[in-house]
Amino acid sequence: MSARLGAATGLGLLLASCGGSSLVLLPDEAGGHGAVAVLESNGKPMEAVVSDPDSRTKLGSANASPRPIGQMKADEVALLSGMPPPPRSYVLYFVEGTTELTPESQPVLDEIKAEIAKRPGVDVEVTGHTDTVGKAEDNDVLSKQRAEEILGVLATVGIDRSLMTAVGRGERELRVPTMDNIENPLNRRVEVLVR
Repeated sequence: MSARLGAATGLGLLLASCGGSSLVLLPDEAGGHGAVAVLESNGKPMEAVVSDPDSRTKLGSANASPRPIGQMKADEVALLSGMPPPPRSYVLYFVEGTTELTPESQPVLDEIKAEIAKRPGVDVEVTGHTDTVGKAEDNDVLSKQRAEEILGVLATVGIDRSLMTAVGRGERELRVPTMDNIENPLNRRVEVLVR
């Protein structure tokens, strides 16, 4: 049998127990969960889709029904304890037309450094954004410069540049939709994903 993870109301955590053919669906770090469709080896779907969080479903029957977990098995606990911490995302804001952080963003940058320091094998993704003031081409350049600025700051505290990426999205992904040439401090940002 195989399991296929499908997005329903959010991502859930799926544990397939190796020794005993059962499936455990746990809530994600935000308390949401997804759904799992269990397929036969020939690709035919079973009657039930597992979508109950904190449930265990015995596999191998056409009418699999989830039951509350109760207590997790030792191999499931071991699997969970070996998982990396969930990704964390941060937002830093910039002074208009510059790569200078706003004073309010400095403590957030310190939080990012601390989070990165406690993760082995860290992966950091930095995405720069702008508001709609100015030419789109100039905003593409500025957003990339903002992302590179943050990547550079993180590299100065000993984070290997090969573990980080920096991209600029210009004014393509506005946090607050505005018309062209409208300044908005919430759009002048860098988003940092640490995983």
